[in-house]
Amino acid sequence: MSRKPTRTPPRIAPLAKLPLFHALDGRRVLVAGDTDGSRWKAELMSAAGAHVLVLAGPEASTERWTGLVENPVDGPVTLELRDWLPTDFDGLALAIGDLDHSDGEAFAATARAAKVPVNVVDKPTLCDFQIGSIVNRSPVVIGISTDGAAPMLGQSIRSRIEAVLPNGFAGWAAAAQRWRTTLKARVPDAKARRRFWERFTAAAWSAPEHSPTTRDFTHLLKDEGETGGSVTMVGAGPGDPELLTLKAVRALQGASVILYDDLVSSEVLELARREAHRISVGKRGRGPSVSQRDIDAELVRLAQAGERVVRLKGGDPLIFGRATEELEACRTAGVPVAIIPGITAAQGAAAALGFSLTEREHARRVQFVTGHSMAGALPEDIDWQAIADPHVTTAIYMPRATLAEFASRAIGAGLDPLTPALAIASATLPEQTEVRGSLAALPQRAATLPEGAPVLVFIGQVTREAVREIIGNAA
Repeated sequence: MSRKPTRTPPRIAPLAKLPLFHALDGRRVLVAGDTDGSRWKAELMSAAGAHVLVLAGPEASTERWTGLVENPVDGPVTLELRDWLPTDFDGLALAIGDLDHSDGEAFAATARAAKVPVNVVDKPTLCDFQIGSIVNRSPVVIGISTDGAAPMLGQSIRSRIEAVLPNGFAGWAAAAQRWRTTLKARVPDAKARRRFWERFTAAAWSAPEHSPTTRDFTHLLKDEGETGGSVTMVGAGPGDPELLTLKAVRALQGASVILYDDLVSSEVLELARREAHRISVGKRGRGPSVSQRDIDAELVRLAQAGERVVRLKGGDPLIFGRATEELEACRTAGVPVAIIPGITAAQGAAAALGFSLTEREHARRVQFVTGHSMAGALPEDIDWQAIADPHVTTAIYMPRATLAEFASRAIGAGLDPLTPALAIASATLPEQTEVRGSLAALPQRAATLPEGAPVLVFIGQVTREAVREIIGNAA
């Protein structure tokens, strides 16, 4: 009895269009029409090295084409003020027309009769191919298509990719073109060449704006065991993943290992390279935590094993982030270490609540203070006279357990008990919660904030509009 054949699941989902990259260098392309769209298409074809013939029509002027004809991007651009003819399609690589419907139909039919792939702008039924949004880091080129359904979405996707893809990748890709033949001759083993390209890729992500030279090639030829790792401290910002800097996103995408704090959101971690190993090293004052000494040792161990380590910290790593210990550990061990700052929690929270941290009349300076010492109590070395200054904005980090004592001592130092203040939990995240009131009333109100959420407190006149009604009612 014969078996019925089983259907193998497809390895790829259906495609609306097949993305292809067309070789046009030195080949002829026809662009018909006198519009901004046709000019853009002509410029694009020239950028790909094509010899572009523009037939703008007998009623057109040369004004729209000034600059492009005289100074084409790469391939030459020839402008003729006449209508297209069937003989113009002989030997073409592509034909593009930005024409009205009836002329577009004739244009497409003539191109197809000549066996020339054709595109009539904004008329999908007359197109053999489409030109989507393009991210240009040539020879790295990314094409984005929505099959004509949502061009604005395609442009938005392109903007997102542009933001995270360094301009310097063009130089790295060009270096790969130069080195490929030499590498094959010098390294006949295919697996060894693959390891070379893995090191090449890691180097490109770690220093995207560097212009690779022969010296880099020689260095990358070394066995991977001789290539040391590195540590990059990255500020994850206050929580919202869209507040990460572009440089932070690039570091995450180039990391092989990520050590992250409890305050780093899962949405931020999603921006990292999928293959990166993630290690939680969260520290909490009243719960299980990883000691700072262990974190320092792990950073050094991983980097010395050749890993590209990202130390991901909430907010900015340089503000109450214990960066000094980790920097010293890396430098003492001879491990290369870099810092990518982030938007600190105070900036993110103030932006989320809609007030400025400084004002010309009410707040001439900003001070960041921590609400607890290494022992978990209120630090003994706080300058209470500085806290009592009525013309300063004070941002208190990690103040949950010590806020009542902080308020009491600030009032005792001379700060008005009715000074406006607010506490915010999970700033910039969807679950953001805040309580507002006078300095005297805030500790009791802050006790209602969600347990376990990171809290930040602001004290000062910059918060007065947010708490005016509450203070007035309390008075």
